[in-house]
Amino acid sequence: MKKNAIAIIPARGGSKRIPRKNIKDFHGKPLIAYSIEVALRSKLFDKVIVSTDDEEIASIAKEYGAEVPFLRPEELSDDFTGTADVVNHAIGYLESKDEYYEYICTIYATAPFLQKKYIIEGYESLKNSDAINSFSSTSMPFPIQRTFKLNKDGRCEMFMPEHYMTRSQDLEEAYQDAGQFYWTNRIRQKKSINTMIFSDISIPLILPRYLVQDIDTLEDWTRAEYMYTALKQNGEL
Repeated sequence: MKKNAIAIIPARGGSKRIPRKNIKDFHGKPLIAYSIEVALRSKLFDKVIVSTDDEEIASIAKEYGAEVPFLRPEELSDDFTGTADVVNHAIGYLESKDEYYEYICTIYATAPFLQKKYIIEGYESLKNSDAINSFSSTSMPFPIQRTFKLNKDGRCEMFMPEHYMTRSQDLEEAYQDAGQFYWTNRIRQKKSINTMIFSDISIPLILPRYLVQDIDTLEDWTRAEYMYTALKQNGEL
């Protein structure tokens, strides 16, 4: 049976740097709840499902309105499994149940600043184009041409020393993945030999930087909590 759109939220139980990150309390509710609730509020999806290997995450996901049609196998739940493998497993499971979706939206479970208007914009942009993907992104806060690394002696070494004297305003702006959502047109994807999302098969949705924060470490978590408080006070969330 062909359907229009599904949201898939990967959420494994084995987070190392922030234990139980996906269901850790963030401003009064489990972190994953924000992604589920925004997906449901968008009214775009035939289903919102969570792919997890963890019974507690599954229970909380259901409590907030998501479906958990399966528990992810152990071999897809380690530190080395990529998001694409998890999403492909979920799609394969659904297609084995005769459920075929034209639009797949992967939403990270760690995106408390996600807003439905951007999910909708991503969907509309993809639907009204010949692109394969659309995804959340944001501008880099500093010119990448002026960045440096540490050499073996702990000293500076520029990535692009030819731009040492170039004025920042004369450098081309760069963008990065915002890590919130990724739309894919499944029909076009099957016909393409290009699988690299950061290429001309994709439409980047540019989010303001103040709505973007990776949450990988405890420092990230603390920063996100401060950001959320400020955004809430300003009526942005």
